[in-house]
Amino acid sequence: MCGLDLPLDPNLLVGTETCDDAGVYRLNPTTALIQTVDFFTPIVDDPYDFGRIAAANALSDVYAMGGKPLLCMNILACPAKTMDPSVFRRVVEGGLEKIKEAGALLVGGHSIEDLELKYGLSVTGLVHPERVLRNSGARAGDVVLLTKPLGTGILSTAIKGGLADTATEKGLVELMATLNRLPMEILNEDEKLRAGVHGCTDITGFGLLGHLHEMAEASRVSIHLDHATLPILPRVHEFADMGIIPEGAYRNRDFYRPWVRSVLAEMDSLELIAYDPQTSGGLLLAMEAEPAKLLLEALSQREYAPECCIIGSVRATDPGIVFIE
Repeated sequence: MCGLDLPLDPNLLVGTETCDDAGVYRLNPTTALIQTVDFFTPIVDDPYDFGRIAAANALSDVYAMGGKPLLCMNILACPAKTMDPSVFRRVVEGGLEKIKEAGALLVGGHSIEDLELKYGLSVTGLVHPERVLRNSGARAGDVVLLTKPLGTGILSTAIKGGLADTATEKGLVELMATLNRLPMEILNEDEKLRAGVHGCTDITGFGLLGHLHEMAEASRVSIHLDHATLPILPRVHEFADMGIIPEGAYRNRDFYRPWVRSVLAEMDSLELIAYDPQTSGGLLLAMEAEPAKLLLEALSQREYAPECCIIGSVRATDPGIVFIE
């Protein structure tokens, strides 16, 4: 939907022009509305876990804009002729768990009959108009911080193929069901820390490299990754070396490769991991180095479970290009 030619309104602070995570509309000098929607087909077998993951994924867009979720509405497609109605109830119950955890309210929704189960949320959030985070805000000199490890698409493919053990599957589910709430709450609690953040997005279907390119292009900068620092889920390298790669990773590579400069060999498993489409991935923050260090310390002190770290830097040259070094 990005790049559409929409009517101009001075109160529309974020529209489709930079492929951002949500729309933002200013209501008054101190309040702006964040609006987003996301839904998809099951990525795990358990309906309750599917609901948790889909809700966390949709809520993430509000955090990526620097805001707080307020209201949610369910979107549910039901294969009523082939699936027990109890499954639909468990999906919605799983979503409600995450809505409550986010401090938001479920206010309704809509369901239709379909051939395949689908679930997600429309989410409304709030943010101060002067505190909106965009993917276009990255500045030369920033570091790039990622708040969740990579590899959810590869592990999901391995699980569907019966190649992953129960512990791997459980760890993957809990990661994808983890809200991006805590990193943004820590930033919003400290004005000095928050002032050091210049740009943000979350990592989802376009993979790390796709979303990095969008940030680099929108910000008119280049982003340089240190491939040795990328946080990667256990066993992802193993499965990637076996060729357990989702089709979406190859599509991402084919589309975004013109904007990627890599020192890695062609078909290197690490590069494919960086193209791997993520479900409910982490926040990608472009921010000053010292606030980034303090954020990592605060996350550790508050026992934030997912591995997170600084993965690269922002430079003023070669706008739109992502370098893997």
